Amino acid sequence: MIRFYNTLSKKKEEFSPLKQGEVSIYTCGPTVYNYAHIGNLRTYIFEDLIVRTLRRDYKVTHVMNITDVGHLTSDCDTGEDKIELSAKREGGASAWDLAKKYELKFFEDLHSLNCARPSFTPRATEHIKDMIALVKTLEEKGYTYKTSDGVYFDTAKFPRYGELGGKGNLEGLKAGARVEFSGEKRNPSDFALWKFSPKDSKRQMEWESPWGIGFPGWHIECSAMSMAYFGPTLDIHCGGVDHIAIHHTNEIAQSEAANDKPYVRFWIHGEFLVLSAGKMSKSAGTFLTLDALRERGYDPLDYRFLCLGAHYRTQLEFSFESLDSARAALRGLRERVAALKEQSDGIVKDLPALEEAKAKFKTDMDDDINTPKALSVLWEFIKGPAAAADKLEFIKYADGFLALSLLSGEVVKELPAAAVELLAAREAARKDKDFKTSDRLRDELEKLGIIVKDTPKGQQWGWK
Repeated sequence: MIRFYNTLSKKKEEFSPLKQGEVSIYTCGPTVYNYAHIGNLRTYIFEDLIVRTLRRDYKVTHVMNITDVGHLTSDCDTGEDKIELSAKREGGASAWDLAKKYELKFFEDLHSLNCARPSFTPRATEHIKDMIALVKTLEEKGYTYKTSDGVYFDTAKFPRYGELGGKGNLEGLKAGARVEFSGEKRNPSDFALWKFSPKDSKRQMEWESPWGIGFPGWHIECSAMSMAYFGPTLDIHCGGVDHIAIHHTNEIAQSEAANDKPYVRFWIHGEFLVLSAGKMSKSAGTFLTLDALRERGYDPLDYRFLCLGAHYRTQLEFSFESLDSARAALRGLRERVAALKEQSDGIVKDLPALEEAKAKFKTDMDDDINTPKALSVLWEFIKGPAAAADKLEFIKYADGFLALSLLSGEVVKELPAAAVELLAAREAARKDKDFKTSDRLRDELEKLGIIVKDTPKGQQWGWK
C-alpha cells in the first residue's frame, strides 16, 4: 500500500490510480533560461524517487515539461520573458538556441544524479496550438476577459479558487498581487492566459492567435501539455512548494473550468533546499550548480545521498559540512560493497530474512517516500550478521529505489585537480617554513574531504 501526502487534502492518503495498473504523473520541469541550481535539483530527485517507487507496482507514464517560453520575471504577469531576457544578457545567442543550451545541460545534470529520464519531455513551444485551443474553450465558457496586454482568467468565476494552498495562502496571494495590481485586471488574483507582444518591439518567440500576436501564459502551458498526454484528469502532479500558491492554483482553476472534471487527484510538493542566508534563488544570485560542487571535488551522487537523508517534505539546510558527511557516508557504503564482493560466494543463505528486510525497506518507501527510515533499514541490514551474498542482494534491491550506483560505483581514490594543486602548494609552504599558509591550505583540503598528516617522509593524505 503506497501512501502520499496530498497537498489538496492536507493529509496522507492511500494511493490507487484511475486506471488499474497504470499511473499518470506530471512534474513541472525547468524554465530553461539558466543553469539549474541544486535547490531545483532536489525537487527532481524527490520526483525520481516517487517514480522509482511507483514502478515497483505499476506501469508509470511520467511527463515533464520544458518551459522554453512564457515564464515572466514576475508571477503577477509583468516583466520580461525569462528566456528572451537571458538571451539579451548573454548576447549573440537567439532565445531558441539559449533554451536548447540550458535544456541540454539540465538533462546532463539529471543523468549525473541518476534521475531516470521521463517518458515524455514536451517543450512549451511545441504545444502552442493546444494552448490556444484551451484558451478558446475557456473563452467560450465565459471565464476570460481581454485587456490591453492580454487575455486573462477571471478567478471570481471559479468559486474553489485557492483551495490547494488554503485560505492563508489565498489571502497572501491577494495581498501580494495588489503591489503590482494592474488597473485593467478585475481581481488581484486574475492571471494571463495569453499575452500580447509589445507594440513597440518584436519578440523572438511569438505566434498568431484569435486575440492577436503574442505568446502563452506560463500557467496555461502545463495544463495544455498534461491534457495532451493524459486527458482532463491525471493521477499525480508534482513540483516545489513555491508552485502551490500561484502556478498550481492557477492550473487547477483553468483546467477544471475548461473540463468540469477534477484535474489532479494527488498533488505532491517538495520543500526547499536552503542556505544559511535563506532560500536558494537564481534571481538573487544565491545559488550553487552541480558543476560548482564538482569543481570542489564532489561527485553528484554525494549530493543525491545528502538529499536522501532528509524527508522531501522537510526543508534541508545545505552546508559543505553536511555534504562532506554525506560524501564520507557514501564512500563508506561503497567500501563495504567492495569488501562484500570479495567475501561473497554468490549464494543467498537466509532467504526469509532477506525478504523480510526488503519488505521493511519497501514499507518505508511506500510511506510517503520516507528515505531517512529506508536508509536506516539499509545500514541495519548490511551491518548485521547476514552473509555477504545476502547483503549484496539486499543492496541491489534497495539501490533500485535509491539510485546511488552502489554496486557499479567505484570507490573513489583519485584526487580532484583542485586538491592536487592545494597539496603541492602546501608542500611548498612547509619547505619554506610558512606554517600559517600550510595550516590554511590544510583547512581548504579538509573542505574537500581530504585529511592531511605530516610525517617524517612528508605529507600524506586520505579521505575523511
